[in-house]
Amino acid sequence: MVHENVEKIRVAKGVTKTYLAGKLGMSVQGYRHIFSGNTRLDVERLKIIADLLDVEPAVFFDDHLTKSVIEKINLLPTGTE
Repeated sequence: MVHENVEKIRVAKGVTKTYLAGKLGMSVQGYRHIFSGNTRLDVERLKIIADLLDVEPAVFFDDHLTKSVIEKINLLPTGTE
């Protein structure tokens, strides 16, 4: 669930895997391993991702919170966040 919610918010905000991977100090392939479940997503990485996506880490653990974040993003005028 956490992996899926991170990806949903990442896509909704238009943030690339390449950008997040770079900020996490890893390759895109390494990032893909985390989000395919092959590599553990630790708390420190999750905090960094939350900061980069401008959300609280708790959002990733609750489908309803994730949905509300995405709905807010979709309501923003184009070009604004």
